[in-house]
Amino acid sequence: MATATDSSQGDDLKTQFVTREGTYRLMTVSDCARQNRVPFNGQMSNPVKVSFVRLKENQKESSAGDRICFNLGKELYVYQYRGINKAMDLSKPMDKRAYRGTSPTCHDFNQTSTSSESILLIVGFSAGQIQLIDPVSKELSKLYNEERVTDKSKVTCIRWVPGSLHQFVASHASGHLYVYSKDLPSAVVSPHYQSLKHGHGFSIHACKTKRACNPVYRWAIGDGSINEFAFSPCAKYLAVVSQDGFLRVFNFEAMELVSNMKSYFGGLLCVCWSPDGKYVVTGGEDDLVTVWSMAETRVVCRGKGHRSWVSVVAFDPFATSIETNSLDFCGSDDDFCRTVSAEIVARKDTLLAPGCSKIRHGSEKSLKGLAYYRFGSVGHDTRLCLWDLTNEILSQTTFRPRVNTIISQNDVHIRNSTAVRCSNISCLQSNSTANDSLHLVDGNVNALLSHANYSTSSSNVKFATLAMGEQRKDNKEHRWHFSLASRSSDSKIQLLKANLVKSAGESMHVLGTPACPRLNDAPLLEPLICKKIAHERLTAVVFHEDSVVMACQEGIVYTWARPGKYASLQDITV
Repeated sequence: MATATDSSQGDDLKTQFVTREGTYRLMTVSDCARQNRVPFNGQMSNPVKVSFVRLKENQKESSAGDRICFNLGKELYVYQYRGINKAMDLSKPMDKRAYRGTSPTCHDFNQTSTSSESILLIVGFSAGQIQLIDPVSKELSKLYNEERVTDKSKVTCIRWVPGSLHQFVASHASGHLYVYSKDLPSAVVSPHYQSLKHGHGFSIHACKTKRACNPVYRWAIGDGSINEFAFSPCAKYLAVVSQDGFLRVFNFEAMELVSNMKSYFGGLLCVCWSPDGKYVVTGGEDDLVTVWSMAETRVVCRGKGHRSWVSVVAFDPFATSIETNSLDFCGSDDDFCRTVSAEIVARKDTLLAPGCSKIRHGSEKSLKGLAYYRFGSVGHDTRLCLWDLTNEILSQTTFRPRVNTIISQNDVHIRNSTAVRCSNISCLQSNSTANDSLHLVDGNVNALLSHANYSTSSSNVKFATLAMGEQRKDNKEHRWHFSLASRSSDSKIQLLKANLVKSAGESMHVLGTPACPRLNDAPLLEPLICKKIAHERLTAVVFHEDSVVMACQEGIVYTWARPGKYASLQDITV
């Protein structure tokens, strides 16, 4: 299937687009900046981030629904969000806070302790401070790193530890990641740290004080800013992407590095996990999305569709099906196009497009053998891309490194110490196939060398993309060398040495290996759709059961109704 792009339509913004499920339509736009327009500076303004929390089902109907939080300039807003049925009343925020001297950069709701009377929200700021607030009761307001003795750089990402009522994690532009406990006080002087663990590209220290205080731990990762991190669905693993271009996956509790990947070019800006924890998707300054397999410790494929940096990636769990049987899909391409998420079909969900409500009954393999992942990405090019990751791509295991690829002893040591063992991955949920053949790089030196000596006679093997065709050459495409990654300063190098962190660039030469295959050595995925939907760069994308929510740097929140979920425009309350 050819890529659906809007290059022929100029720069007109799209209000609807079509996928195999049907038509997605743009609902009433909530311009969150129109009530109090702030000066917009595309170079200096922090990205508009969006956080959601859903109240428990036993709450009263008057308080039911989601709560949405977003930052805009020096202000922070919390609203009640009713999805596609009712637009936000921007004149009545649940909570609004304006700050001086600093700006909110990221935030996260605690999903465990939510009620109509209390919701915990943690907020990170551009000057390094962290604030814990309750936007419902408004009685809680606690500051961490208030005197900036822990870290003076911008908070780039902040997350509650899944399932925890007390612990949260914050990353900074300094390349440090801190673990906090909300009940402990912050250090009033610069804390002293004791080294716990260190390895290639990271080190971990514990705060050493007479009285327990925050931060509890400090992680020094890579040789650049930590741009984002994400916990796996089982909360056991932590994926971290940095400005040095590396994805590093840690066992969070054991504080061990289990796998790593390198971007094709530049820094990595965003990361997310598949719903079953098998795959990690990243995006960054190489304008690509990259799919990394945790079990196989290799790049499964890259996606090319954006014309500038990729700012956010997210899986769509409501349009994703996890295979429950190891049988292969044996239907035709048309049958595959009519086969959507098994979960959606089982629920007879209205996401199915007209004529797609039935699956071919001639073969049970058509459904049982299906592994179907949908994820989306947005970027600085103001475009939304949707991607379908299917068995056709996931089943390709051929890797073709060049004959002259050099593998050092350090590389072999890294692969020996960081390979993930299939039998120990608890992220793989019970609905995954028990007979799924997961091939791991188990640290065998001979296996690595056999990869390096792979015969060039296999060069006639063609890697299939979603379009099942050769890569198209377009002279109008952008050039990657326009995306420039930041370079480490001398002070940063000195800091790395002080933290016992070895620069990953010095210890790993990964180009041409499974951790960073050359562009022609990995399948190239084409987007299902690629549409321009905003005038300014897109900064958020969140998938809900009935809608897809996006935000742009101008402070506009877009709600797209899924096929069959939207009401008529007359039924929408503004």
